[in-house]
Amino acid sequence: MAVKRFEDLEIWKEARELCRIVNEVTSSPSFRKDFKLRDQMRASSGSTMDNIAEGFNRGGNKEFYQFLSVSLGSTGELRSQTYRAFDNKYIDEVQNNDLMQRTDSLGRKIYKLMQYLKSSDIKGIKYS
Repeated sequence: MAVKRFEDLEIWKEARELCRIVNEVTSSPSFRKDFKLRDQMRASSGSTMDNIAEGFNRGGNKEFYQFLSVSLGSTGELRSQTYRAFDNKYIDEVQNNDLMQRTDSLGRKIYKLMQYLKSSDIKGIKYS
């Protein structure tokens, strides 16, 4: 069964959940004074899910691959920002470990999809 909508992609669902968690975590009082880091973490988590959606809707594997690459970069950016949040004691060890596990897992899945697209003979729905 072919995926018809980006909402059906497991990686998009995971990215959406990650974005929700980041918004929840960064709503804590500990981020009150560091609004720049808060906004950066929200932006990078949003970029992760948004680029999966945009790339999928472009309809071609090469474009989807390109947007997945941006999404993967945003996932790495969020990991780095999570270290900063932990080092500044804005998040505790449990939150840090959860975000690290989620970004690592999602990053690996995005990368696997990129590898699949790179080797696939299917060019995308706009070429059907």
